[in-house]
Amino acid sequence: MNKNTEASLVVVDDEPSIRELLVASLHFAGYEVAAAASGSEAIEVIEQTQPDLILLDVMLPDIDGFTVTRRIRQEGITAPVLFLTARDDTQDKVMGLTVGGDDYVTKPFSLEEVVARIRAILRRTREPAEDNPIIRVGDLEINEDSHDVTRAGQPIELSPTEYKLLLYLMDNEGRVLSKAQILDHVWQYDWGGDAAIVESYISYLRKKVDDITVTDEDGTTHKVQPLIETKRGIGYMIRAPKE
Repeated sequence: MNKNTEASLVVVDDEPSIRELLVASLHFAGYEVAAAASGSEAIEVIEQTQPDLILLDVMLPDIDGFTVTRRIRQEGITAPVLFLTARDDTQDKVMGLTVGGDDYVTKPFSLEEVVARIRAILRRTREPAEDNPIIRVGDLEINEDSHDVTRAGQPIELSPTEYKLLLYLMDNEGRVLSKAQILDHVWQYDWGGDAAIVESYISYLRKKVDDITVTDEDGTTHKVQPLIETKRGIGYMIRAPKE
């Protein structure tokens, strides 16, 4: 896997339009993606690529997704499986988890939801290198255990929504997130409000995170370099300043 990609995935769906859309969107989200159009092809591609996660349609023309999962598990392949199912059927969901699946998404789905589920599964199933609760972007730190936030060593008080927004930005360091993605993740899918709320909360965060004065060892003071960026017409991102 390319060191610049988040993880390697295999997308399995027999509908070309859905498969191509998922592949393109997941590439854009930073993943390395291989694809398959049938159950037998999926087994072959999974064996060859040894992916970090498999996005697997349940209804396939030859071997269904449940059978594919059983077979790869028998071969010792432990990569998590996220099922795509057209049927919002409890029996399907139970069956999917019974055969070794990790989660499911019901069609029709939003691409933001699929990416969010993938990230959640990978975070849950990957063994953390040191089980470190600290997330850093430059001199900005979040402790996920205590919810403490500091910038250049100074504590920052955030509301629960501001914290959730900052954590989402930092989890996606270097990636532009659209207002729709931010609304979906921070305010959840049932939010029916105006996307202008995102602009307001980004403004609140900037005042707390980027409008900080620090004192150097020699006693001189200066403002920290801004971390939160606006990409006009696209969305927002956070990244460490270039050296």
